[in-house]
Amino acid sequence: MKITFVCRQITVKDDLKVLVDKKLSRLDKYFDREGDATVTFSKKRNREVLEITISAANTLFRSEVEDESFQNALDRSIDNIERQIRKNKTRLAKRLRAGVFAEEPSYIPPEEPEEDTEFIIRTKSFQLKPMSAEEAILQMNLLGHQFFMFEDQDSGETCLVYTRKDGAYGLIVAEKK
Repeated sequence: MKITFVCRQITVKDDLKVLVDKKLSRLDKYFDREGDATVTFSKKRNREVLEITISAANTLFRSEVEDESFQNALDRSIDNIERQIRKNKTRLAKRLRAGVFAEEPSYIPPEEPEEDTEFIIRTKSFQLKPMSAEEAILQMNLLGHQFFMFEDQDSGETCLVYTRKDGAYGLIVAEKK
């Protein structure tokens, strides 16, 4: 697995990077192909925050943990990602091996806000992937988001799945005029 380390306003020792590499190698058994991992170290209010994002077969697994030390956060993050994989094992098995999803979304940094749009805090752009609603719900759950936008693989329409307050899922389909 290819690992990229990002350190935000802190310096991380090499022995911690070696430990992260060793712990992430436990996850290699789940991926036939090479996976890409991004490990971000940062500090927030005197606590250490570790974020791990793994992209394999264009399926994203993400965990963000805040703890007293990076070692504790690392253990909890690895456990979280393993739990995500095991929870969705049957659905993911064919995707991780077959590479069903399209390319990973390419994020574009936000532009400078204009004076009229002071309420816009952040802008993200990404390519819509053709997939079914079930695949979109799986991807949304793996990312830990409340909604996920995608392109319906059958109709080509832009769709959005979301989590309802009652725990069920909703689907919004955009109609073209």
